Amino acid sequence: MEIRDKVVFITGASAGIGLATVREFAAAGAKLALVARSADVLNHLAKELQNQGIEAVAISADVSDPRQVQRAIEETVLHFGRLDVIINNVGQAVVGKVADLNLNDFRKIFELNVLGAVAAMQSAIPVMRRQGGGLIINISSVVSKMHIAGLGAYAATKAALNMISDTARDELASDHIRVITVYPRSTATDFGKNALGAHEQQQGSSSPKDTPEMVAKRILIAALDEPDEQYMDQ
Repeated sequence: MEIRDKVVFITGASAGIGLATVREFAAAGAKLALVARSADVLNHLAKELQNQGIEAVAISADVSDPRQVQRAIEETVLHFGRLDVIINNVGQAVVGKVADLNLNDFRKIFELNVLGAVAAMQSAIPVMRRQGGGLIINISSVVSKMHIAGLGAYAATKAALNMISDTARDELASDHIRVITVYPRSTATDFGKNALGAHEQQQGSSSPKDTPEMVAKRILIAALDEPDEQYMDQ
């Protein structure tokens, strides 16, 4: 998809990969709906982009609440008149081995990582159908294809997102709505610090980390080239 002048909805836009993705798509000429819980941060970011001549709107929302997700999509369409791309980026981890995993924490990240993305898709799909097509980009993780002690719950949420993406890709093909799954590796953000549960040393934590900017570039490449899956070494 050509990104210039397209309306792009990005969750988790206030920090990390989401913030880097905002800047990458802004540089490509997109019109941006910035979504996160941090209203002050989003408003400052939107103002910064507007001062650069970029159309942007800040929408504060908790993505784990389907009603707030629907409202955010509706506000985006009301503001811009259309919706071309959604990037389901927001996510959180929980640390804990299966034997002693806090089930409330697991439920919380499932609602954010999986149900939040599904709610955004369900709200966006009718809009994209009316427009004749659109693009859904779901940010997964390579962890979803690995077995790392202490990260089973997080990996499970991303594996569920993978299956939702694969199924939706087939279901929506006739509507010209494309679904892409992006697989970041370990990335230099505060994601690990924000994980729920015991903050024990994780396997692979000393491995080299990608920058958020590098991941954002791969997300933009995915939007432009529209592969089914986008990995960081592609």
